[in-house]
Amino acid sequence: MDLKKIKSIIKLVEESSVQEVSVEEGDFAITVSKQSSLPPFGQVAPQVVSAPAPAQAPAVPASTTTSADTAHEATSTAPVSGGHVQKSPIVGTYYEAASPDSDPFITQGCSVKKGDTICIVEAMKIMNEIEAEVDGVIEAIHTANGQAIEYDQPLVTIKPAS
Repeated sequence: MDLKKIKSIIKLVEESSVQEVSVEEGDFAITVSKQSSLPPFGQVAPQVVSAPAPAQAPAVPASTTTSADTAHEATSTAPVSGGHVQKSPIVGTYYEAASPDSDPFITQGCSVKKGDTICIVEAMKIMNEIEAEVDGVIEAIHTANGQAIEYDQPLVTIKPAS
């Protein structure tokens, strides 16, 4: 198939209400689609704007707040006493467990050792395990499961082991 035919197929799809066209000619096959597997730029999942102070609660729409969310916010926004604030090394989505039916990696008050996985941050379909930077006890968790997070956003506060 020559380049002119390919360009005319693309133009046809762009100018019509057709979302996808597949054409086969001998050993050559092409599929032209208006939709990609990625959302269009600017139409990603709404991000919650975090406050610069880790002690401030993230904005949560009232219609999606449950008693579990309220309990989590209450524990995650408690004042911290100078512990080590571990921040996100990348932009992505915060996950507290390896899968939806797994237990969370950490909970408030649990002990961690340097190198223990504390959460997963998904970035561009890659699951990045975030490891504790210090030994200690989880004093506060500053983000909620499934929340969009920014680079350098506080994830947890760890009270260093004495």
